[in-house]
Amino acid sequence: MVENSHTGGTTSAPAAATVRTRVRVPLRFPDGYTAEADVFTFDGLADGEEHLLLGLGDWTRTLAAATPAAAASAPASAPPAPLVRLHSECLTGDVFGSERCDCGPQLREAVERISAEGGFLLYLRQEGRGIGLYAKLDAYALQDTGLDTYAANVALGRGEDERDYTAAAQMLEALDVARVRLLSNNPDKALQLGALGVAVAERVATGVHLTGSNRTYLEAKRDRTAHTLDLSAA
Repeated sequence: MVENSHTGGTTSAPAAATVRTRVRVPLRFPDGYTAEADVFTFDGLADGEEHLLLGLGDWTRTLAAATPAAAASAPASAPPAPLVRLHSECLTGDVFGSERCDCGPQLREAVERISAEGGFLLYLRQEGRGIGLYAKLDAYALQDTGLDTYAANVALGRGEDERDYTAAAQMLEALDVARVRLLSNNPDKALQLGALGVAVAERVATGVHLTGSNRTYLEAKRDRTAHTLDLSAA
């Protein structure tokens, strides 16, 4: 059993989930970038949500190379684990291109980087750091009065970050992914995955996607929750 910082209680390895569907989907982004994804759905996810896992690039080869036997004989330069991103759904950023956050550009970046190496993108239905779409927009209104993104959630009676990555761990384990290189600026994702039995071999920072409208948002993530963001170079 391990301590869960979100609940103040303890967490053990999650129950097993199973693959429900696997289907090949061609992707095209607004800038013209294309990729192929094997999209997986699951039964038995702890929160009952319809999360997706996208296998990108030559993920089967990368996963096979990451088995203990293969890793032992691999050259030192070989990646020790597949590149993985846990991406929380953001309708405003991912679909409508909102510049109040960096979610849309992070999603686009992640698909290209993971496709190049072979790995997985988990698209998690956790809008607004887990508080939902309408509440996120309520929080935006509070941010317009001067609150930062975390204080706005709290002012609504919600947690600063209500996301729980149990389902993400279940999805990875359903594909026998026990060790990952995590594409994320957020240390909490690595901590939660490790506590849930998925080893994080390395945390790989994403780019800094600064706009004229999201500097305060990014500064809050850097200062309040230790996100890896060098805004001085952006």
